[in-house]
Formats: sequence, C-alpha cells, structure tokens
Amino acid sequence: MSIEKQGRQTWVFPAPPAILAGAAVAGPKEGGGALRADLDHIYPALSWDKKSFEQCEQAMQEKAASLALAKAGLQPQDIDIFFAGDLLNQITPSGFTARQLGAPFFGLFSACATAMEALSLAALCVASGAARHALALASSHTCTAERQFRYPNEYGSQKPPYAQHTATAAGAALVGEGQGAARICALTVGRVIDAQVCDPFQMGAAMAPAFADTVAAHLRELGLRPENYDLILSGDLGRDGCAIAGQLLARQGVDASATHFADCGLLLFQGADEVLAGGSGCGCAAAVGFGHILRRLASGELRRVLLCATGALLSPVANQQKESIPAICHAVALEGGNPHA
Repeated sequence: MSIEKQGRQTWVFPAPPAILAGAAVAGPKEGGGALRADLDHIYPALSWDKKSFEQCEQAMQEKAASLALAKAGLQPQDIDIFFAGDLLNQITPSGFTARQLGAPFFGLFSACATAMEALSLAALCVASGAARHALALASSHTCTAERQFRYPNEYGSQKPPYAQHTATAAGAALVGEGQGAARICALTVGRVIDAQVCDPFQMGAAMAPAFADTVAAHLRELGLRPENYDLILSGDLGRDGCAIAGQLLARQGVDASATHFADCGLLLFQGADEVLAGGSGCGCAAAVGFGHILRRLASGELRRVLLCATGALLSPVANQQKESIPAICHAVALEGGNPHA
C-alpha cells in the first residue's frame, strides 16, 4: 500500500485500507433510540456487576473490542497495534483495556474527536505497511465524564438547554488489508481552533469552528464539493453546534445544503428520552460510525461518507482558571466495501 499527502492536512490512500469489522455497544438511553438495531450490545443500566462507573466504561471497551475481533475471525494476538482513548484523566479505561488485550498500545486523547484520531492512525499504520491489523477504539460514559468535567449526575444540577448529554457508548474498528465493510480513502487531520468560548456546557459553539475548518480543508485540498459525499457527519455538535457550523461553512463558500449533513449525537439519541441539545462524548462518533454508518456502507445504502469527530480540548483545571475551550476535528473519508459479518 502507499500514502500520498495532498495539501497541508490531508492524506490519501491510493490502495485504501479496509475496516474489516466494527462493533458498537451502548447504555440504556442510547439503546432506546432509533439506532438500537445497529448496536451490537445494549447494557440495561448505567451500572452493572462492577464496583464503579469507570470499571463499567472499561467493560464497554473490552466488549466492543472482542465483538469486532470476533466478526473478523481474529484473536487479540492478531492485533499489531492498538489505538484507544476516552475522556478520563490519564485515559485509564483505555489503559486497562490495553492491559487486558495485551496488544502494543498507543493511548490517545483528542476529547470527543478521539475515535477519528484512532481510526486515522490505524489507517496510516496499515497503509504504510507498519501493521497488518490495527484496532481503533473510543468510549465515553455519562457518569464518568460528567463527574469529571461538570457535576456528578446524581447531584441533580440543572443544565442549560444548549448543554449536551454525554453518551454511554463505545465503538471499535479493526483496520487491515483486504475486503471489509468500508474502505478508508483519505483523512484530514484537524487544526486546533479556539473560538474563545469559556462555558463548559456550550460544547457545540466551541467545536463548530473546528468542524467547519476541517471540512473546508478536506474539500479544498482534495478538490471536492459537499455533494461528492452522500453524507457528511459531525461527531457531536448538537443542534446549536450544527447550526453554527452551517453558517461558518457558508462563509467559506461551502454550501451545507448541497448534501446531507447529520450529527452522530443527534442520531444516537433520536427517539430516546430528552437529552437537551443532543449527545456528546467519545462514544458518539465511535458507536454511530463503527456501527450504524458501517452497516449502511456495507449494504450499499451509502456510497461515500465523510465521518468527522470534534473534540473540546478543555480540562476542569483550565476551565477553573478561566481559560477558553480550544477544539479540534479529525475527518475520515469512507467508501462502501464488501459486507462483512
């Protein structure tokens, strides 16, 4: 395989690596939404036979990884390199999952953009010949992330209407040579963009400029238009963030009405209980992308998708010190492959 750099931020794969198999797991609220049929496993509660919510998040990661491996007919020892991340300090669920898998491990943090960061690095490793099989994984849990970044859910604090609900979900994608559910044709690595938003509940406004910047760069550097894709999917901008992103793209000459734009967080919770402005968390893009979107690509329902994940690069300490919230967005272009189990 080979890799070509196009412009400043985009890499193209003339012989695209494949997503051999993907898996998505989620919690009860997400499992009650419109995408329930595309989730491989739904947990009946936010906590189950574990001592902590953090252990539950680790269990979700391990479940997603094992399901993806099983679909591809592989074992943990077949993983040449493992990329994973989550939202918690020192990405402990990912580290503990790597301990369980025993695979060479790179721990990642791009906040809610981590799923596409992991998938991008997995594709680069396989396309370069550095790995035969690479596993990309990301997760979030509402009770772990909310406790760390804002207030514990059990505290019962009221959130503003523009706030988003952290998804309890995990997704894994196994990348390798050969045929799979989808092919990874190109990727665009995001730049850190700071819109000077300081409100930790206003994630959509903080991340929308990064989404617009990356999508515009991807289209510009590849000489494409939005209509070249059946779907351009943001990770977790929510209703407010999507509206802002459309306005920002228009300023850069990108007509957001020329193709179908959607948001993983909104899709994941469509038909579920009220979640204010939509979903957020690493699990949004991971579960929707490696579950729902892969199924639609494998079936031929979709031909080309630009899957983007946005992340707010804040920490509780930085926010308490009145720092603004910089953000990033990574984008991966997928084309339909041959259906895999």
